[in-house]
Amino acid sequence: MSLAATPDGVLLVDKAEGMTSHDVVALIRRKLEIRKVGHCGTLDPIATGLLLLTLGRGTKIQDLLMSEDKEYAGTLMLGVTTSTQDRQGEVIDQRPVPVLEENQIRAAFEKFRGDFYQMPPMVSAIKHGGVPLYKLARQGKVVEREPRLVHVYRYTVDRIILPEIDFSVVCSKGFYVRTYVHDIGEELGCGGHLKSLRRVKSGRFDVDQAITVDKIRSGPREEILSRILTLPEVSRMRGA
Repeated sequence: MSLAATPDGVLLVDKAEGMTSHDVVALIRRKLEIRKVGHCGTLDPIATGLLLLTLGRGTKIQDLLMSEDKEYAGTLMLGVTTSTQDRQGEVIDQRPVPVLEENQIRAAFEKFRGDFYQMPPMVSAIKHGGVPLYKLARQGKVVEREPRLVHVYRYTVDRIILPEIDFSVVCSKGFYVRTYVHDIGEELGCGGHLKSLRRVKSGRFDVDQAITVDKIRSGPREEILSRILTLPEVSRMRGA
C-alpha cells in the first residue's frame, strides 16, 4: 500500500502487556496521522496478543469481525480469588489448594464446555444505565447482571504445576476468560484467578501474522501501511 493511498482495511497488532486497547488505537492514529481507527474486542492491560484494528472504511466491518470466535492461552492460579478475577484485583479470599489429580482438573474444565451461562464480571465493558460496569466497579458499586449464554468449542489443559494450570480455550463472542477461570477454581473447591492471558486467534486471523507494538513505535510509517490488510484481502481470509 502506497503512502498516497487511504489506509482502509484491517491491521493485526500483537498487543503488549500493560497497554489498554485504546492505547494501541491512539498509537496508530499518531503514527499514521489518521482519526478513523477502531478495535475489535477489548484486551485488558494484563493481556497480550491479537488485537484487530479497523482503519478507514474498515470500521464498517468492525461488528462483523468482533462476532467471530476467539482462541486464548492463559494461566489459572488456584487458591486465591480477587475482586477482578485476575491478578490485578484485590485479594478477597485465600484457600489451600488440595492435592488434585489430573483427571479432577480435566473434569472441572469439562463442566465448562459447550453451551453454558456465564455471569459477566463487574470489570466488563457491558453498560448498566448507559455506564460501563468497570466504571461502576471503580466506584465500589456492584449491580445486578444478567447471565449470558456462551460457548466453549474446545479447550486443552497444557501444563499442571500446582497452584498453576496452563490452558487454551476456543470460545464464542462475549466470553470472559477471567470468569471461566474463576468458575473452574470454584469447581475445584479452592478458587482461582487469571494470572496471564494471550489472545492467539480471532476468526481466521492469527497473532503470528500481527505486527508488534515495538515495531509500530520504532518502524517507519511505510512498514505499518504495508501490513494493512485490504478489505478484499480480509474478505478472502474470512472465506466470505
